[in-house]
Amino acid sequence: MTRSPVLNVKPLGFPWETADPFLFCAYHDDAYPQGTAGMAPVDSLAGRDIGQDFSRKDGWSMYHGDKVPGFPGHPHRGFETVTVVRKGLIDHSDSLGATARFGQGDAQWLTAGGGVVHSEMFPLLNQDKPNPLELFQIWLNLPAKNKMVPAHFTMFWSGDIPRLSAKDEAGRTTEVAVVAGHLDGAGAPLPPPPDSWAAQPQADVAIWTLRMEPGARWTLPAAQGEGTRRNLYFFKGASVTVGGETVTGPAAIELKADVPVELVNGEVEAEFLLLQGRPIGEPVAQYGPFVMNTQAEIMQAMQDYRRTQFGGWPWPDSAPVHGREVQRFARHPDGREEQPAEAAQAA
Repeated sequence: MTRSPVLNVKPLGFPWETADPFLFCAYHDDAYPQGTAGMAPVDSLAGRDIGQDFSRKDGWSMYHGDKVPGFPGHPHRGFETVTVVRKGLIDHSDSLGATARFGQGDAQWLTAGGGVVHSEMFPLLNQDKPNPLELFQIWLNLPAKNKMVPAHFTMFWSGDIPRLSAKDEAGRTTEVAVVAGHLDGAGAPLPPPPDSWAAQPQADVAIWTLRMEPGARWTLPAAQGEGTRRNLYFFKGASVTVGGETVTGPAAIELKADVPVELVNGEVEAEFLLLQGRPIGEPVAQYGPFVMNTQAEIMQAMQDYRRTQFGGWPWPDSAPVHGREVQRFARHPDGREEQPAEAAQAA
């Protein structure tokens, strides 16, 4: 009898449960209303716990913003954040001196390493229509030897992210965007930051998003590395058959990684996030935004942040936003500026 490739199925909570080498995954899907001239919600903020609003009142939250929604300046040490923005825009600023406005399919990969402070604000630029925002923020651990590397800022523009569009025998399409890892048919993978666990050949890290048309069939290929762990987050859709087992969404599906798994979608469009990687297999000590290997290292991180502010904050306030121009851009710590290829060509 063939053993099911499905190891476990759990309901999706907030944040999503992850496995080594991942630490955390949050999915934000906010139906923000029209914005004011100051890029704040036009709707009243009455009844919200400003500065700590995760209420999803009326379908959206302010998070830690008090005018513009988002996450004003806050520190990290010892891991990486990978932020994939599917709808809307994020205004990023950090203690390295980097800034960016990104979204509409872009991804940002920030190696916190020995320490960085960054802000992530959600400017509501549309004054005549809603401002939906949809994103994943994924925390990827760093091995002990790289916990204290210099912080590193990387942008992956949507047009550069490898993609696969596969039709089954009935002509139904599955689309895969490959933020990290290799997928046959999607083109050359993007290089992760140099000190990332994902940059190690044996790590087998993959971060993919999948969209399946109703009734579509597609086979998820086996992972490349021995010992890889794989989770498939079924966050939109009604039902899907995974290796012959029917799963009702939303659900977190832990899979055997060393075998191909056929996915057969149900009657409505379905979407998934795939996170996989070989475990780092080291002790994890975490206190809020600091992730190290021992409690002594956590105490040192807190002391270092109080003493140095991880280089200080070069911006005039804790929640910078980058004006009313919709154009996406990135300005790196060395002053180098870049834009998505399509924006550069238009200019």
